[in-house]
Amino acid sequence: MRFVAIGDSFTEGVGDELPDGRVRGWADIAAQGWANAAGHPIQYANFAIRGKLAWPIIQEQLEPALALNPTHLSFNGGGNDMLRPRTDMEHIADTFSRVLRRCDEQGVTLIMLSGANPASQLPLGSLIQRRGDELSAAVLRRVANRPDVIRALNWPDRELSSSAYWSEDRLHMNTAGHHRVAARVLHGLGFEPPAEWWAPQESALGGPSGMAYYRQHVGPWVKRRLTRTSSGDGRMAKYPTWAERVPQ
Repeated sequence: MRFVAIGDSFTEGVGDELPDGRVRGWADIAAQGWANAAGHPIQYANFAIRGKLAWPIIQEQLEPALALNPTHLSFNGGGNDMLRPRTDMEHIADTFSRVLRRCDEQGVTLIMLSGANPASQLPLGSLIQRRGDELSAAVLRRVANRPDVIRALNWPDRELSSSAYWSEDRLHMNTAGHHRVAARVLHGLGFEPPAEWWAPQESALGGPSGMAYYRQHVGPWVKRRLTRTSSGDGRMAKYPTWAERVPQ
């Protein structure tokens, strides 16, 4: 099996930082879990870069990913778009149609994910909730008659929306959240994930609140919007070529 992932910070793994500073995330976890469950090596690549909007993901990552001749490709996008004004959810959902069409043309199985729902913890949470609901419905309409598309739908998961699964910035999942998403992906692939992946093994970390939260997390985001910069500027894909995962 050859599994390649494309996307933004959700798929890059932001929030699931390792002791050496590298990010891991659900795609890394799922690739290793896939090798373990299948009992044979899995080739794995990951082109995701934080801060990317949905259409730039398609323009910059899709064709290089398909050029690796994968058997499976995962895609999620739109989380960053939902935070921008005047976002057209149907236009964002069209990216999923584009990915599905190209996967069909290349004979690749699509693993389609929806992002986890942070709305209850964020400023303007009601707007994010509404946009996320609209995007989810628009995407599902586009794959309604495609049972061959593997679905890992995290937006409706109310348990995953609780604070125990989120990092201090309230926008990215923590280690527990990424494991729960990886469990859902493995389940979609027909494997039984380790039971502990479904629930956190320790309490969520405390984070700043009130104005301290706005200074530490909201302020830098606003500054990037005003300066038209991205948290992903200058970053490269962490696994742009195959990295083998062997059973452990």
